[in-house]
Amino acid sequence: MTLALAAGIGCKRREGISVAHTDEDSATLASMVHMADPRAKTQLLSGFHDVEHNAWRWTAKSFSVALRPPAGAREKGARLQFKFAVPDPVIERLNAVSLTATAGGRGLSPETYTQSGEFTYTRDVPAEVLSGEAVNVEFTLDKAIPAGVFDGRELGVIASSIALDTK
Repeated sequence: MTLALAAGIGCKRREGISVAHTDEDSATLASMVHMADPRAKTQLLSGFHDVEHNAWRWTAKSFSVALRPPAGAREKGARLQFKFAVPDPVIERLNAVSLTATAGGRGLSPETYTQSGEFTYTRDVPAEVLSGEAVNVEFTLDKAIPAGVFDGRELGVIASSIALDTK
């Protein structure tokens, strides 16, 4: 689904929907962030572009999010799940992209993507980094399409959702 949308727009920038936020929107952090949810914007710390097609967001080369640890994660740890797509233009220009992540400063193992498609980057997050009210998860791609190639933005991958799930 996401890949079809990306291919259909040919990496052209679309204007996002502007939604006014209230204090209630940012009162609590969620364990799961859907890119189309207007409340998600408060948890997207850096490297995410505006929502497109009411469904997803392009990322930059580096991007980060704040997530609330799910119930029980302080004892058992959690599972990070990042759902995203690598569209054809990214593979055509870059051949492959490698994704690395840290959760609460703890490095998680990288993964390399050599084909376009929809993917889920899944990694276990240890309990010791989930003791607070929030954990920052930072992602880095080894390569991205530079700003100016398709539009004025640096383009990494197409993000759909990021979540911390109970193990």
